[in-house]
Amino acid sequence: MHKTTPAALRRPQVARLLWGQALVIVIAMVLAGLTKGSGAAISALCGGLVCLLPNLFFAWRSLRVTGARYAQAMVKAFYQAEAGKFGLTAVLFAFFFIAVPPSNPALFFCAYVAAMAVHWLGPWLVKRTPYTRT
Repeated sequence: MHKTTPAALRRPQVARLLWGQALVIVIAMVLAGLTKGSGAAISALCGGLVCLLPNLFFAWRSLRVTGARYAQAMVKAFYQAEAGKFGLTAVLFAFFFIAVPPSNPALFFCAYVAAMAVHWLGPWLVKRTPYTRT
């Protein structure tokens, strides 16, 4: 007789996605700095950070709970993380436009959109780990 054990769901490895976003932000910052100057580079950095920091929060908050037994807690953590990500994005936009007004708003939003576009590469960047038997 085959002994059955519950499968343990392992959390997805999202670090590569977040590092990809950081790489895109650095590339945008360097390109902006080379073409438009240091003020544009700072604008690109700020725009990228508005995208990256809420995603870091979401990854930290939503992936704390794993396992099939904790499905309700996982859903609750996911919704809390998404609400926090939305709120943090709004706060960061307000902060960067009030405290550090971007010298080049076009590059600010281009860096933000470029960092967000890294999510399209998610299927290739997020490493899925197989189920394990506990």
